Amino acid sequence: MSQILSAPVEIDEQGIASPCQIILSPNTDSRPENMGVDMIVVHNISLPPSQFGGPGIIQLFTNQLDAAEHPYYATIAHLKVSSHFLIRRDGQLIQFVSCNQRAWHAGVSSWQGRERCNDFSIGIELEGSDDCAFNDAQYLTLQALIDALKKRYPIQHIVGHSEIAPGRKTDPGPFFDWQRITKPS
Repeated sequence: MSQILSAPVEIDEQGIASPCQIILSPNTDSRPENMGVDMIVVHNISLPPSQFGGPGIIQLFTNQLDAAEHPYYATIAHLKVSSHFLIRRDGQLIQFVSCNQRAWHAGVSSWQGRERCNDFSIGIELEGSDDCAFNDAQYLTLQALIDALKKRYPIQHIVGHSEIAPGRKTDPGPFFDWQRITKPS
C-alpha cells in the first residue's frame, strides 16, 4: 500500500519534517560551528540485503539491531550510524535526525575538496539496493523532501553516496534515475 504524501513536506526551524514519522536516532551530534547545510546525499539501504519492509533499518539507526537475527547483522550490529531520513518502498517518510544536527551517514567522504561531508549535508536513505529499481512513490516523496529542504537550506548539491566516497560506496546504485529529481541549478 502506497504512502504517497497528501500534502507538501515542510521543514520547521528545528529541522523537523512534516508530514513524517519521527524515530529518533542516538547517532547524531552537533554540526561544526558556523557550518551551513548545502548538500543532500542520496543513499540506498536494505536489511537484510535486498530484502524490504522489515525492521532492520530502524533497528540499525537506533542501535537495536540483533546480531543473532541474521548472519549479515553480525557484521554490522556494532556500527553507530544514522541518516536524517529514510524513504520506504511505499513512499513512507521517516526522520531519524533533525536536519540542524549532524547525522552519521556519509563516513569518510569528500566533495569538491571539502572533507567530512556529514558536517554540511543531509542524508536521505532510499529503501532499496544496487540491483533493483526504486518505486514511483519513493521518487515522489524524495522530490517533495528535496523541495522542502531547498526552501529551508541553501542546497547547492545533490549527490550519491558513491560520488563522495568513490571506491568505498556504490549507492544509490545504477538503478537510481537521476532524471526523476530536480537538482539545484
